[in-house]
Amino acid sequence: MLKIEDITYSVEGRPLFQNASATIPTGHKVGLVGRNGAGKTTLFRLIRGELALEGGTITLPQRARIGGVAQEVPSSETSLLDTVLSADTERASLLAEAETASDPHRIAEIQARLADIDAWSAEARASSILKGLGFEAEEQLMPCSAFSGGWRMRVALAGVLFARPDYLLLDEPTNYLDLEGALWLESYLQNYPHTVLIISHDRGLLNRAVQGILHLDNRKLTYWQGGYDQFARQMAERRAVLQAEAKKVEARRAHLQSFVDRFKAKASKAVQAQSRVKMLEKLTPITAPEEAKKVVFTFPAPEELAPPIINLDGAAVGYGGPPVLRRLNLRIDQDDRIALLGRNGEGKSTLSKLLAGKLQPSEGRISRSSKLRIGYFAQHQVDELHLDETPLQHVMRLRPTEGQAKLRARLAGFGLMADQAETVVARLSGGQKARLSLLLATIDAPHLLILDEPTNHLDIESREALVEALTEYPGAVILVSHDMHLLGLVADRLWLVKDGAVTPYTDDLEAYRRQLLAGDDEVKTTTKPVEKVKKPSRDEVLALKGEVRRCEDRLTKLNEMRDKLAAKLADPALYQDARKGELETWNRKYAEVMEALDRAEALWLVAQENLETAIA
Repeated sequence: MLKIEDITYSVEGRPLFQNASATIPTGHKVGLVGRNGAGKTTLFRLIRGELALEGGTITLPQRARIGGVAQEVPSSETSLLDTVLSADTERASLLAEAETASDPHRIAEIQARLADIDAWSAEARASSILKGLGFEAEEQLMPCSAFSGGWRMRVALAGVLFARPDYLLLDEPTNYLDLEGALWLESYLQNYPHTVLIISHDRGLLNRAVQGILHLDNRKLTYWQGGYDQFARQMAERRAVLQAEAKKVEARRAHLQSFVDRFKAKASKAVQAQSRVKMLEKLTPITAPEEAKKVVFTFPAPEELAPPIINLDGAAVGYGGPPVLRRLNLRIDQDDRIALLGRNGEGKSTLSKLLAGKLQPSEGRISRSSKLRIGYFAQHQVDELHLDETPLQHVMRLRPTEGQAKLRARLAGFGLMADQAETVVARLSGGQKARLSLLLATIDAPHLLILDEPTNHLDIESREALVEALTEYPGAVILVSHDMHLLGLVADRLWLVKDGAVTPYTDDLEAYRRQLLAGDDEVKTTTKPVEKVKKPSRDEVLALKGEVRRCEDRLTKLNEMRDKLAAKLADPALYQDARKGELETWNRKYAEVMEALDRAEALWLVAQENLETAIA
């Protein structure tokens, strides 16, 4: 097991750990969570022995192998498959020794050890891992130099997974994976035979792939059984209990202090006052755990445009050669929330660039509303920020006539407060850079917001804030993301990009996840491309809403009449013999109202259904 005992460590005089302790059972999969800057990555470096502890100990089993993805694979002419195979240094060393060994006993030892580590199936295992991370068979034979840095990060991840260390330390591994790769990794980690520690802000991964949560907070470590949602509930309950206890202690302290202040000068009460002073000294204050700071995103709201805002007729798009996507017949309205699904390389980013106007159709036609404004966020844009400039200088360039107060308010609306506003981008965290890029993408109040992997580098609180902002945002959203939690809460339509076409996905995200994990290439789609569906006009929708309101008003009035008649019929005097004729009249009126109520409810249901169909 991994034992962390009373460790202390500081960075530039700022303590990250003070007498922190935790025990990770062997074979457990554990998510390491905590606020940005709390010291999660530093803890990994301490476990690997890259940093020296100031106090305490970290104990691992003897000869335990520790592995992690420190940096991307260098650009070289070595094939991806050979690069991954070489990551298992023991296997590579034994195979090299087997070629030169002459001692029969040593040869037997080498062969036995190669059998123990399953060396003969290594190539198939390495190929399977690369395929799961998005590399097809022909790509696995290509040199590393043929791939960008992000793809070489996947190769580095494949290498450490193939090596199967006893302690696998992964720091935000899904940041450079797409949805399919992230789901594959989640499944792989569930079946990993050794101990895993993973720093992640992906709720799905932390709910399904781990058995416990190691929480770094206030320089201490606490181990919680279960996934992230269970941890969050337990933390909320614990916070509520401690806050209640803290209030009780403070109330008790105030009561004692009041007595002391009132009677300490009176001789007759001196003994009692002194007694309460001693009680005050023994009364230990309870500090409730601090709640996570509320994170917000403030997206400016666009004006409403007549639908559709984008229309594609028989469009095709590519990069100068054969089209990547063909026969696109798509319609996007301002209230659409669409998630793009599909394996890597099928054309999700190509479609995003076409919609954003960064690519032009090679065939067919694309028409946009004349007043349409589009905001586009892609992960590479974070890397294109001016590193030597501050966030304030970035927004000043786009809004040169605005005053400093308004510019700073814009930055604060994305969680970039006074200190970060005047810090050069090179010194900002990945999450702060992503916030700045989101601000720049939305500063013009776009009618359509295209987000390609927006949650990379955002912590869990920021991801929840992004969900809230997108839910309230009155524009169209196109999402490409590996974060199923985000997709599930924001998207109400799913488009599958596959085999050069874009088709509606007819099932839900959970079904898509199951099909991918089952290796089902025949993901369900409709047989036709996404068709333009004529949506009702704004006036028609308003008319339907008006009909629903009228039905609701009718129901309210009838319910009031029913209640009054019921109260009248509850009067015992009405049932006396002399008033039998009056009773019959009231019963008849009650029956008429109940019949009218049934008809009104039926009309309301029809009106409600018509409205839901219109806005679906």
